[in-house]
Amino acid sequence: MTVTRACEFWTSSTMLSSMSSSAFDASTHERISELGQLVLSGGVINREAALWLFDLDNTADIFEVMAWANRIREHYKGNKIHLCSIVNAKAGSCSENCKFCAQSSFYQTGSPKYGFVDPEPVEEAAVEAKQNDVTALGLVAAWKGLNEGPMLDEVCDRIREIKEGGKVRPDASLGLIKNQRVADRLKEAGLECYGHNLESSRNFFPEHCTTHSFEERLETIGYLKKAGIKICSGGIIGMGESRKDRCDLAMELREIGASVVPVNILNPIEGTPYEGMEQLPPMEILKTIACFRFILPRQEIMVAGGRTVNLRDLQSMIFAAGASALMVGNYLTTLNQPVEKDLQMIRDLGLDPDWNADFEDQECEDHDCGSSCGCELEPEHVEAEACVPA
Repeated sequence: MTVTRACEFWTSSTMLSSMSSSAFDASTHERISELGQLVLSGGVINREAALWLFDLDNTADIFEVMAWANRIREHYKGNKIHLCSIVNAKAGSCSENCKFCAQSSFYQTGSPKYGFVDPEPVEEAAVEAKQNDVTALGLVAAWKGLNEGPMLDEVCDRIREIKEGGKVRPDASLGLIKNQRVADRLKEAGLECYGHNLESSRNFFPEHCTTHSFEERLETIGYLKKAGIKICSGGIIGMGESRKDRCDLAMELREIGASVVPVNILNPIEGTPYEGMEQLPPMEILKTIACFRFILPRQEIMVAGGRTVNLRDLQSMIFAAGASALMVGNYLTTLNQPVEKDLQMIRDLGLDPDWNADFEDQECEDHDCGSSCGCELEPEHVEAEACVPA
């Protein structure tokens, strides 16, 4: 390379570098570090601090938030990754009008339709789950909810069969519950964890569903907790909600004491009102996962539906962003990447899919509340919470 060409190369490289980077903000770096240290020491960040994290846009800042989220995950969860899978136990013709759902009777999507499954497919799913180090198998039904009667009897039979089979933990997601007796029956049958997503913030909920309310979902969770059933509850991002809505959802999940928090990313399905919704940028998704980890340090944050189409080659970065759980196998109406590929991805990162913590690592160390950090804060927690960015 001649001297002239070398000078030209140096000049163009310098210009390119200056165009792709922004000035380092020491105050932002310090604030992220303060919040990360606060959470690592057992403190709780408040809504104002959490919203500040959600609103960060600089790529370098997002990577720093992710790095702290990864430290928080390692501190509270070690290197264990909690794997879950689901079986579509009753498909299609749902009476609810959730705009994101291919199984709603309000929309023409070509989604499969069939009644409640027989024992054999459930047993086959449990065997496959066990072979792939999957901890839990969830029975998911497309209907408004579950009431007392013959269907509850059949559901309890399936749960009991999974429990007695001893291959995986029986979970279920069966919609709204309107009385305590139903929740108690599920517990008696051997159900350990119930999936009931809040879906979005209280404020945004009516934008995607009007056939039932946010309060009805909270009521269901109340019955389940009283029965002694662990709660799997999260939401869907990318439905047009604001960052404030995502922050409020995470804060509500902390309040209810969810044990597993699924983060789904909208996969726009043709025929639904959201079929033309613009997809979230991958870095926005990763930042959201990291912010959830700051707010919910002890919970199992599980990345579920929509990760393959939205994150693409960045799927492995969910763990660096603080995720500690993964939905594997196919989803209700869409395909996932092969389980073997997910397991290889996890092991390549030095993580262990053999999760057997049984949620005991979620209990508070500083006070004997017996909950998943969804209890009323004691005075020392309130003091810790006061660390808010200026």
